[in-house]
Amino acid sequence: MYQVPLYWGNPNPYYIRADFVPIWNTSLPEALQMIKEAVQDERNDELFYDELIKLAPSQEQAAIIESIRNDERAHNQMFREMYRALAGQEIAGISSEQYERVQSYIEGLQRALMGELGAVEKYRRIWFGLPAGIYKDTVFGIILDELKHAAKYNYLITLNLR
Repeated sequence: MYQVPLYWGNPNPYYIRADFVPIWNTSLPEALQMIKEAVQDERNDELFYDELIKLAPSQEQAAIIESIRNDERAHNQMFREMYRALAGQEIAGISSEQYERVQSYIEGLQRALMGELGAVEKYRRIWFGLPAGIYKDTVFGIILDELKHAAKYNYLITLNLR
């Protein structure tokens, strides 16, 4: 017969743990603002990926970056749809941040790797602010993609350090 596990070893089944708040805890309004910012930065991301694709030394490497860019486009579309569903409005406007050109292919790969890892951190905060269900599940899938992208950028960096 299955028994309910004890919570943190406490024999009292009615034990209520003290409030615990993770350091990346986020409210829904904060999560929506972060989604909006992520989507508004997409123009610079497009310019960056297009430039990196042109700098790639082989078709294989260009194809890897193109697959990452295409995933990012899909992520942006999903974020737009989530924002529309949760906030009841469209995301308008673009970032006023100036695009910074890539100095070299390897520098671009390194910047892309750090961007993917930064996205994981930002999306984790978004995840904590969303209601349980499809939106949270979708952001979890996006986080997994970002980790996959980071692994691909590590692979490309390794290829080009020889």
